[in-house]
Amino acid sequence: MAIKVYKRNHAGRRNMSVVKPNAVTDKKPEKSLCVSLNQKAGRSNGKISVRHRRVGHKKLYRKVDFKQDKFDIVGTVTAIERDPNRSALIALVVYADGEKRYVLATEAMRVGSKIISGENVAVDDGNRTKLKNILSGTIVSNIEMKAGKGGQIIRSAGSGALVMSLDDKYAQIKMPSGEIRLINGECYATIGPVSNFEHNTVKIGKAGRAFHMGKRPAVRGSAMNPVDHPHGGGEGCQPIGLKYPKTPWGRPALGVRTRRKGKSSEKYIVQSRHKQ
Repeated sequence: MAIKVYKRNHAGRRNMSVVKPNAVTDKKPEKSLCVSLNQKAGRSNGKISVRHRRVGHKKLYRKVDFKQDKFDIVGTVTAIERDPNRSALIALVVYADGEKRYVLATEAMRVGSKIISGENVAVDDGNRTKLKNILSGTIVSNIEMKAGKGGQIIRSAGSGALVMSLDDKYAQIKMPSGEIRLINGECYATIGPVSNFEHNTVKIGKAGRAFHMGKRPAVRGSAMNPVDHPHGGGEGCQPIGLKYPKTPWGRPALGVRTRRKGKSSEKYIVQSRHKQ
């Protein structure tokens, strides 16, 4: 995997970079596993519900199998592809019975790799098994939160969680944020970290590239008028002049607890990601 930094031949190319993974194969996506994507551009019934979003470049949605519920059937990786809908790479897997599926590619996955899902499988990179069968100190990804629901967490590029220990019927998992939480040992997880770990080092370089990604310009609240934003007003560059930063609608913006109080999953958190 390599990062290509463009020459500074004009302003848009200055510091611009892209990731060129070595494992990506040069082929078109599997047509049977792609569907058209109806992009909403952050609107609900025509009204803006999420700011700073636009439609972006047209793209197909790849149907990724987060469950990987073809148990005890060996699959062969025939292609590693980019997915415009996510930061991680995806792998096209052809199973022994001929079925094709897309799965999240792990860092060590290559064309020709063999993977398998099941309760009694080898703890090798790319295989998927229950947390209770995974040794302590193993890096896992695409973890289920509820047994049988499919992977919900640790799915972005380069992310991985550490299996710390097994306590009774729960496994202690250390998240990339530093949070330690309990997850049922019956939940499935994939061995190995997610691919494309250099994704976070990419510099977009110009507004046009963000435009194609579906992002619209964002204006600072301090540059607005008081009627438009609580931070607005004043001559020249002024501090916000408030007790704390606020959203355009007057609610606290930074350092505020966003997790709902009394959420049922709080009891599974052993150590918070926040410093005490």
